[in-house]
Amino acid sequence: MSSEAHGGMENMKIKLSMLWLFVTLNYIYADILTLMDSSVLNKLLTGQVDGMQITDDFLLIGAILMEIPIAMVVLSRLLAYRTNRWANIVAGVIKTAAVAGSLTVGEPALYYSFFAAIEIACTAYIVWLAWNWRQPEPEAQ
Repeated sequence: MSSEAHGGMENMKIKLSMLWLFVTLNYIYADILTLMDSSVLNKLLTGQVDGMQITDDFLLIGAILMEIPIAMVVLSRLLAYRTNRWANIVAGVIKTAAVAGSLTVGEPALYYSFFAAIEIACTAYIVWLAWNWRQPEPEAQ
C-alpha cells in the first residue's frame, strides 16, 4: 500500500474515532443534565420513569449501549479496513436508532432534544462516512 493510500486510511480512522469521541461526550453531558433535571431525578428516585421500571437488566442494557461508542473511539483506530467499516456502520445504526427511540419515551425536555439532534446527526454521519469509505488501492508495482 502506498504511503498516500495508507495516509488516506489513517485519516479516515482518525476522523471516525474523533466523531465517536464527540458523540460520546454529548451522550455523557446529556445524561449529566438529565440528573440535574429535578422532574426526571424525582422519577429516577422512585425507580420508574415514564412507565419504564429501572431494573438491573435495564441498567445493563444502558451500559451496553454506552459501551458501543466508547469502544468505537478505540476500535475505529485499531481495526482493519473491512471490519472497521462494518463496525462503524453497525454501531452507528444502533446508536442512531437508540437515541431516536429515546425521543418517543415521555415528553423529552428541550435540552435532551437538542443533544439528541446532535447525536443523531453525528451517528448518521458516521454511518454515511463508513458506508462511502472505499479501501485505498495498493500501489501498482
